[in-house]
Amino acid sequence: MIWHAVGIIATVLTSFSFIPQIIKAIKSKSVKDVSIVTLFQFSLGVSFWTLYGVYLKNPIIIAANITTLATLLCLIWLYFKFR
Repeated sequence: MIWHAVGIIATVLTSFSFIPQIIKAIKSKSVKDVSIVTLFQFSLGVSFWTLYGVYLKNPIIIAANITTLATLLCLIWLYFKFR
């Protein structure tokens, strides 16, 4: 049971880790210090983790990575909007 909680805590922390950057980009209307290569690389990695979670039928891995991918896609969209 403790490992289930660890998984949920890890999910919340990683899934929403890009929210401060998104807020900063919206407030400043700037993505000057954001690396698009890093965002694309991370998005690809998260996509593969999602596929791996689907293969394992593990809802924590799937939910964590879909949520993380959504925040990354939001930041990528802001990158091209404010560039």
